[in-house]
Amino acid sequence: MGLSTALYTAITGLQGTSQAMTVTGNNIANSSTVGFKTSSTVFSDLLSANIASSSGNSQVGRGAQVQTVQTHFSQGGFESTESSTDLAIEGNGFFIIEDPFSDSTLYTRNGNFSFDEDGYLVTADGYRLQGSTYNENGILASGNLDDIQVDLVSQIEAKPTENVLLQTNLDSNSEILNGGVFDITEPEDTSNYATTTTVYDSLGTSHLFTCYFTKISDQTWGWNLTVDGGDLSGGTAGVLENIGSGTLTFDENGNLLSGDSGATTVNSLTWANGSDQTQLITYSFDTTQFDSDSTVFSQDQDGYASGEVTDVDIASDGTVSAVYSNGETIPAAMISLATFINPDGLNAAGSTFFSETGESGTPTIGYPGSSQGTLITQALELSNVDLATEFVDLITIQNAYSASSKVITTANEMLDELVNLIR
Repeated sequence: MGLSTALYTAITGLQGTSQAMTVTGNNIANSSTVGFKTSSTVFSDLLSANIASSSGNSQVGRGAQVQTVQTHFSQGGFESTESSTDLAIEGNGFFIIEDPFSDSTLYTRNGNFSFDEDGYLVTADGYRLQGSTYNENGILASGNLDDIQVDLVSQIEAKPTENVLLQTNLDSNSEILNGGVFDITEPEDTSNYATTTTVYDSLGTSHLFTCYFTKISDQTWGWNLTVDGGDLSGGTAGVLENIGSGTLTFDENGNLLSGDSGATTVNSLTWANGSDQTQLITYSFDTTQFDSDSTVFSQDQDGYASGEVTDVDIASDGTVSAVYSNGETIPAAMISLATFINPDGLNAAGSTFFSETGESGTPTIGYPGSSQGTLITQALELSNVDLATEFVDLITIQNAYSASSKVITTANEMLDELVNLIR
């Protein structure tokens, strides 16, 4: 050991700090990369040499080495976006993606997704996001990972209305008109209140049903359901046709006693447009009779016209749904997330992707939630690089590099002095 050893020891300092500079430079370069996770350089000393002396053995170090480059998976900030396919995770989860060419599975925090021409939800590199899919009956195939795909050119056929539910209040102070008898030729003058509902036939054609409420006595109301005769086979346009009627009875507290009719079934309808001639519609009433204005709180019906995909919605629970022009929303898939016992053991695969290793452990796969991480829609997770910390590291690394180079300069000067002894 001697001055030459000092030279090589200093070289390890130059090499280590050079690698540390590369790591820090990479962090700074990716400070704007979505989902990027910062890394730090961990050093360790090299095996020391033993020196025997009268006081016992002592050791002299032989320099430093880069022991590992550690990735830090701390939470990054969030940036709101206008894209419905941009996603961010708050928590420990990772998006699961698959390379369609190699079938290799990778993991990422970068939620900058979009739909390709085949309707797959993909990364910028074309890797497909994984999750569970819904079958045609709306049942989720949980436990199975598959490519998330939405048929962006699909259509859904019309669904004829089968059930209508009216939630209303009828004013208890209403007067009795026309002796409590409804006259379809004078509906406005012989009814106290009316509400109109849009229903659909088997072709998806809409029809307007108007329900007229007529007070018969203090605690009894009659209802009559009508439609324009022009909608019915053999009917006359502009002339109302009565297609159903019934009675609602209330108690002294204004609560409905009878007539809610889990089912009052409208007469079999024969439409003029040639749709299904056997359509039956069940009207149900959730009605009160209180001392307040007659009003409709809600009216629900289960039919709809045909429609085509106009948009795709991703909910915070990970449900990916196709939104149709008729207002219907049909789920297509559920996004899955993966967590690891030791995420620090993941192998960086470039493009903010990570791959599983023995050190990371096998992933636990589930849906967005408290254990896997919360999904934030229309947002992206920013890089967790702290530029202030990186700049401080730059100064520290530069000083360490300069100090190591100074060791080499000084050792060289000492060698020169040694050589000059013989002159």
